Amino acid sequence: MTRVTMAMIAQRAGLSKNTVSLALRHDPQIPAATRERIERLARELGYVKNPVVAQLMVELRKAHPAGYQRTFALLNANLDPKAFTRHPTIPTYVEGCRRRAAQHGYALDEFWLHEPGLYGEQLNRILRARGIRGVIVFGLMNENRLPPRFSVTWQRHAVVVTGVRTHEPTLSFASADHHALVLEGMEHGRRLGYQRPALVLEESIDRLVEERFSAGFWTAQKKIAASNRIPGFYGVESARTAPEKFHAWFNKYRPDVIFTLHTVVREWLADIDVQVPRDVGLIQLERRRGCKDWAGMEQHNDLTGEAAVDMLVTLLHNNEVGVPLFPRATLIGGSWVDGKTVREGERAKRHLAP
Repeated sequence: MTRVTMAMIAQRAGLSKNTVSLALRHDPQIPAATRERIERLARELGYVKNPVVAQLMVELRKAHPAGYQRTFALLNANLDPKAFTRHPTIPTYVEGCRRRAAQHGYALDEFWLHEPGLYGEQLNRILRARGIRGVIVFGLMNENRLPPRFSVTWQRHAVVVTGVRTHEPTLSFASADHHALVLEGMEHGRRLGYQRPALVLEESIDRLVEERFSAGFWTAQKKIAASNRIPGFYGVESARTAPEKFHAWFNKYRPDVIFTLHTVVREWLADIDVQVPRDVGLIQLERRRGCKDWAGMEQHNDLTGEAAVDMLVTLLHNNEVGVPLFPRATLIGGSWVDGKTVREGERAKRHLAP
């Protein structure tokens, strides 16, 4: 049986082979009507991509970028219009996104979703004028629901969200594997000799990631003695103005190590003359700028940004536009980084000695 080639499709369509190639990759340089005609003709002829050739072309494009011919939109959903540069974590996502987009040959245009007067239809007109079919959303730090006035944007574009899973609508997303991250961090704490770990986390942040932080912690606690299982402290925001709430919790349960996202915990401990790491260890669940001496888990948010671009390229290549019936998720694993907020190696060995 003769294999159908792009050259055969081009001859039947009366177009160049390059035009057919671009159309089958859903390139916006080719008018939508032409793309649809070529795709229909390819289906009728029984055209099937050669996976070996497709992979070779991907590698060639990485090695020899042909310049920016296409564009993605980066949507800043954070309340801060400058979150891409001054937020504690978002710039790392964006850095990875930019790096991977350049490898794929995509330029990037930035938009702030809270721009006064901006709504879905207006944004869509801008995206259409710039030939943008793919969108990556950053910065949903207060809730995981997207502004409803942009529903038409999610319906007409390929969209990937970074950091969290969204609801209403649920879109494909890339994020850190928060559950596995806590499990690995707890294992490192155990190896350092800690026996009474505790989680200090603002409840709203845990809800934002569908309680994967607390679920991972609860799962890991099953490996320690029941008498050492300490209830978490979830009132971080209220304790910022009333630190005595944290102090009361700490004095009641006396953990020997605290897992947290919040650097203010170190200040609260100092207020009651508790020294780190002599009296209690601190393990950061997301090492950030300004926390260089902390031990903890590196979430690799730049790799999440890269993964979001890879997901979006795949969606576009498969012409999967709109709110997906079955959203996809890519989870990025974390890695342990040593620091000065936990016991040193020799002391840890003494705690583990029989």
